[in-house]
Amino acid sequence: MGRVTAPNQVPPVPPADLPGTLGELRASGHHHRTVKQELRDNLLARMRAGEERFPGIVGYEDTVLPEVERALLAGHDMVLLGERGQGKTRLIRSLGALLDEWTPVIPGSVLNEHPMHPLTPASRALVAERGDDLPIGWLHSSMRYGEKLATPDTSVGDLIGDVDPIRLAQGRTLGDPETIHFGLVPRTNRGIFAVNELPDLAERIQVALLNVLEERDIQVRGYQLRLPLDLLLVASANPEDYTNRGRIITPLKDRFGAEIRTHYPLDLDLELELIRQEADLHATVPEHVLEVLARFARAVRESPSVDPRSGVSARFAIAAAETVAAAALRRAGLLATAAHEAPVARVGDAVSVTSTLRGKVEFESGEEGREIEVLGHLLRTATAETFRARLAGLDLSGFTALVAEGGEIETGELVSSAELLRQVGTVPGLAKVLDRLGLGDAPTPEEAAAGIEFVLEGLHLTRRLGKDVTESGRTVYGGRG
Repeated sequence: MGRVTAPNQVPPVPPADLPGTLGELRASGHHHRTVKQELRDNLLARMRAGEERFPGIVGYEDTVLPEVERALLAGHDMVLLGERGQGKTRLIRSLGALLDEWTPVIPGSVLNEHPMHPLTPASRALVAERGDDLPIGWLHSSMRYGEKLATPDTSVGDLIGDVDPIRLAQGRTLGDPETIHFGLVPRTNRGIFAVNELPDLAERIQVALLNVLEERDIQVRGYQLRLPLDLLLVASANPEDYTNRGRIITPLKDRFGAEIRTHYPLDLDLELELIRQEADLHATVPEHVLEVLARFARAVRESPSVDPRSGVSARFAIAAAETVAAAALRRAGLLATAAHEAPVARVGDAVSVTSTLRGKVEFESGEEGREIEVLGHLLRTATAETFRARLAGLDLSGFTALVAEGGEIETGELVSSAELLRQVGTVPGLAKVLDRLGLGDAPTPEEAAAGIEFVLEGLHLTRRLGKDVTESGRTVYGGRG
């Protein structure tokens, strides 16, 4: 994936064998290409070689990415429309991987001018004066990406530029490009510029982008500079029917060559793949627990209690997995003095996400005050669905027999694996359960405890086992549901 260089990041050092002068560049057979030609050529080369074009982008292979590729091949600027947390920014940033790793520039040029295609009068004069002896520099692809999060206070000066009064005072004339302090868009010349959340940009500021998109020139303070900017402009936005914060003005929408709709993962497997790829887990989270969280995120997204226009970000499921891993890590830390406990998440750890993540969900107005109750119900539903999907057809009578005659099994956030296994003892059918859950032939005590707690919770949710939560926060399974 193309890297976005942070402001304080040192740019990569060019290889020593790259041409050092304009004459050497010509002799190497190099030809000037526009950014869109460069992206088209490199995309086609990857297609022909069967290489991955957009690393790290999950779930868009048959839907969004073909549309993005068609836009790039057509040389179109594009706007990605979709609810929050659908990977729009990540997809935009991945476009940088399609640029040449190194491209020649005139040293010191704010506009990253190509030595064979100078734009400003000063650069044209420099090339004419030095000719083939002109020293050239090399710009890495990570430095050819610019990005701006649109905010209401963004100014034309931020994006396009403004007159520098100090340079005017030095005697330069108004209208001379040297009098302008260029904004983010011109400084990304010969690269990719992204505007995130474009509707949040004030309409009068959006007007400033009209010439950039169509005529490829810029206007500053009432006079026009004929600087044919060479860039790919990409924007992201939420669908206009969701937000009242603003809209994309019609003339600007008309100038984007492609409008592409993004979406959430279409099926459970893609949701799981996204969680595995993105979540930074500091404890072991078994597959069945991840599946519960993936089903939970999808259930929240589809719930009539949740505002469908706002969406439920993919970050919801990712944060849920990280929270569950943190709960397992906390248990291991608190139990360290009593017994060794490796951090392995259990399904009961997921209960904490209903309170910590409710701020990520926008509920319908009629659900005020019931947010945790709604999320709790959806989590139980997701757990029951995973239980049925994973353990359907297994004989689980060995587990119900544990409490058939008034017995109880106590578990909970701070109950160690050793304590839970001691209460359960030898259970007929446990090996098959652990195998179905992907915990292997020789699970650790912590993994076995995670599997046992999942079965107990599933039996409770399918009304075959009773359950009670004590004042101390422990969970007691026993009796009929």
